[in-house]
Amino acid sequence: MALIVQKYGGTSVGTTERIKNVAQRVARFKAQGHQVVVVVSAMSGETNRLIGLAKGIQSNPDPREMDVLVATGEQVTIALLSMALMEMGLKAKSYTGAQVRILTDNAFTKARILSIDEENLRRDLNAGYVAVVAGFQGVDERGNITTLGRGGSDTTGVALAAALKADECQIYTDVDGVYTTDPRIVPEARKLKTITFEEMLEMASLGSKVLQIRSVEFAGKYKVKLRVLSSFEEEGEGTLITFEEDAMEQPIISGIAFNRDEAKVTVLGVPDRPGIAYAILGPVAEANIDVDMIIQNVGADGTTTDFTFTVHRNEFAKALGILKAAQGSIGAREVKGDDKITKVSLVGVGMRSHSGIASSMFKTLAAEGINIQMISTSEIKISVVIDEKYLELAVRVLHKAFNLEHAA
Repeated sequence: MALIVQKYGGTSVGTTERIKNVAQRVARFKAQGHQVVVVVSAMSGETNRLIGLAKGIQSNPDPREMDVLVATGEQVTIALLSMALMEMGLKAKSYTGAQVRILTDNAFTKARILSIDEENLRRDLNAGYVAVVAGFQGVDERGNITTLGRGGSDTTGVALAAALKADECQIYTDVDGVYTTDPRIVPEARKLKTITFEEMLEMASLGSKVLQIRSVEFAGKYKVKLRVLSSFEEEGEGTLITFEEDAMEQPIISGIAFNRDEAKVTVLGVPDRPGIAYAILGPVAEANIDVDMIIQNVGADGTTTDFTFTVHRNEFAKALGILKAAQGSIGAREVKGDDKITKVSLVGVGMRSHSGIASSMFKTLAAEGINIQMISTSEIKISVVIDEKYLELAVRVLHKAFNLEHAA
């Protein structure tokens, strides 16, 4: 008998029929003798509907009241799923975040979990109940309802699995696992049986939408075994996210991630002196704009430097405006930008023990006439910035060049 935490996203519980299907899946696990905790999101579209209602009342909704409002979405789902389980003859009980006592800080709309009191859940599990828990929400020290931000239900599931020392945390989504890249771009993309936490973190941070990055960080920190599965398929092992020491010899490259939401800002001809990087990026940071890749090149005269960095495309106009306003004070010759770029990344722990990956990547892109504008590397990833019109071509040729369509 195992203790399993299952998390179902909004599409998995989007209708009453789908909620009944989830109940049937949970019932099969119970019939096998497992203890089951189910974490659910709001029904698909419900959170957006609630946000729309709030903005129809208040143009800039109060964060505390917004959390009170959007947390009701998950409350609907836990009640309906508990009813569906009862209708099948199972003992089930629903819990809001406050009823579990998922304690968070008081950063409304983006709270972080501080602790979980799992005592009530354990008591009910031992009494034969299925515990149905609202994802995405908790409560602060003063009893205020808080929410964990977009994708927070994944984090709830992993956090409960960590607190309960569950044997496995299963994340059910509308895909049946983690693929070598997006199958919509590369039909030959292959589902991975396993992937390491390090690789999954990189994939999530570089644009893969399968798992929310905070949940992967949480799982890695607390050594929670994660499995990604489809809620629309009866069979299948999905993809197990595990630890490098648990895995067999890894492939050199596990996957290709990409991010269409990139833009770059270039500051030309600034004085090459100590503090210039801070003079450029300080005002950007003060505006709460996250910077990703950074390149600095010293000019031919040895006295000036060019500075380029990337930001999320939604922040591009704001970052460009800040630096154009500061152009005189930082002594720049010109400030320009480009929001028609994309980032493509190779990810794989096998890079640690294999050389020549970067040169192979660059050679493959060069053969297709794809110019590389920026490069960033770590132990297990290589990212390049290219013109967005070449994104799909780049992903396809790299997938083929590194033989990702064939099993390792």
